[in-house]
Amino acid sequence: MALAKDNNKDNANNTLELPRALSVRELAETLGVGPVEVIKELMRRGIMANINQVIDYDVASAVAAELGFEARPQPIAQQASSVISEIKRQQQSIGEAATLRSRPPVVTIMGHVDHGKTRLLDAIRKAKVMDSEAGGITQHIGAYQVKVGQQKITFLDTPGHEAFTAMRARGARVTDITVLVVAADDGVMPQTLEAIDHARAAGVPIIVAVNKIDKVGSNPDHVKQQLADAGLLCEEWGGDTICVHTSATEGKGIDELLENILLVAEMEELKADPTLLARGVVIEARLDKSRGPMATVLVHDGCLRLEDNIAAGVTYGRIKAMFDNTGRRMRKANPSTPVAVLGLHDIPGVGDPVAAFNSEHEARSFAQRRQSEFEKESRAVSLSSVYDQIKEGEIKELGIVLKVDVQGSLDPIRSSLEKLSTDKVRVNIIRTGTGNVTESDVMLAVASKGLVIAFNTGISAGAQKLADAEKIDIRLYRIIYEMIEDVEKALKGLLAPQVVEVVEGQCEVRAVFPSGKKNRVAGVYVTEGSVTRDAQARVKRDGKVVAQTSVAGLKRFKDDTKSVPAGYECGVDLKDFNDFIVGDIIELFRKQKVK
Repeated sequence: MALAKDNNKDNANNTLELPRALSVRELAETLGVGPVEVIKELMRRGIMANINQVIDYDVASAVAAELGFEARPQPIAQQASSVISEIKRQQQSIGEAATLRSRPPVVTIMGHVDHGKTRLLDAIRKAKVMDSEAGGITQHIGAYQVKVGQQKITFLDTPGHEAFTAMRARGARVTDITVLVVAADDGVMPQTLEAIDHARAAGVPIIVAVNKIDKVGSNPDHVKQQLADAGLLCEEWGGDTICVHTSATEGKGIDELLENILLVAEMEELKADPTLLARGVVIEARLDKSRGPMATVLVHDGCLRLEDNIAAGVTYGRIKAMFDNTGRRMRKANPSTPVAVLGLHDIPGVGDPVAAFNSEHEARSFAQRRQSEFEKESRAVSLSSVYDQIKEGEIKELGIVLKVDVQGSLDPIRSSLEKLSTDKVRVNIIRTGTGNVTESDVMLAVASKGLVIAFNTGISAGAQKLADAEKIDIRLYRIIYEMIEDVEKALKGLLAPQVVEVVEGQCEVRAVFPSGKKNRVAGVYVTEGSVTRDAQARVKRDGKVVAQTSVAGLKRFKDDTKSVPAGYECGVDLKDFNDFIVGDIIELFRKQKVK
């Protein structure tokens, strides 16, 4: 029940009206002080309360008096009016559709490796599924539902932010709530921070499970301090992040965690209309040897029924059979229900949208349209293309993953970049960090349709390969003002064409021959692509570049040639370089301008 400060407080004599019961947060708002001040006063009275805990009038009035206010009971009529107003506000937020119903929340569990994500999922499944489902789990379909009283919760059985991000990279908003698992004996680790970044980038509420509290050396308070440093302040410390102590091995805290998930879901007001044709997303897909393409669909809205015509990404079909996670056949799946379906003509991609239609013709047409739409949606953002995409209305936010060499560089660079936001596009720094650009950085850029900017640091080999595959723009800078200038020009459409390297081929030095009095040429075997005359060349020895030059001459046997493809031997003469050693790798490339 929200209290309006101006209506309840008389500024002239510091008197205020309080209801018979209110939360710590509401009392702090009424008094015009921070929640921490109220919690401190409660602790002095021996009351350990979090920000959402409800306290009675006597306790609230005593805290108010300590902080210089005189309290009096709020009239009953006014209390009733406030409650009715709150109910009306909630009803208005639901909308006019009389067929809207509450739906179960969809939850993903994330966190650092070995902090107990899978074990926690197993503990929830054992406690809430195995006992109630005959035969136990007989078929893995990537998700399952648990029952808590009369309510349900859907868990994605793909722990880790990699799977979470892979679906977001395909444009799928699947998860309603993220449970962040942190081991009480280990604390916040790099993958924990990455998981927080991914959840925030997706705009998903976070519940923290402080796990392994049964282990020797566990220190939940230290974990909470680390979380506070990362921007997640637990409720008992005056913040708004729910933290639950759990032990997956002993089953402790499981019920409390599930209850808090339902509480957050209630606050999120998750609604769906089961009378509509189904809309959902593919969370898993594979080829069953005996039954053909099988896809696990998570129904987001509407109801999916047997014999429905559906489109999933760029494929379509008619549902011949549906199964739940226990292998039981189903005739329909309501909102937030995961179900394995048979009948598609091909295997869809994870994260592909699913829609049901009244006819096969409509489903086929949707799949064909989706092919061109997906290509447009997955168009990567780069500094070179950002202005065109702003003009076309494709983006309103430029997401940047920022990596720097030292911590001291972060704040000034971040501040300078964020100031470049315009009325048409906002510069959003979705992650900052020190050290080389990693695969996780690239995946976050993929999921957020952003780019990576690195200052005075490098790129790991895996990250570069992933960026090339996903067409993610990674910009390396050594001077801050050049970085700021490039981003500013990009937002205004004034950025000069970027010069990029296009690798054409690679060869290995197998022999070295004299040529003239002082010169030497390399006898090479072309391992990849091709070698062409006048191409740029980079000589690598033991993984390090020892020279960068160009191809001055190219011979097959004794004849000059313009190009030699992979699988053949030839002689290579490099400009101003003849210090070849057998085993050297020569990489051939060209530089070209990209708009």
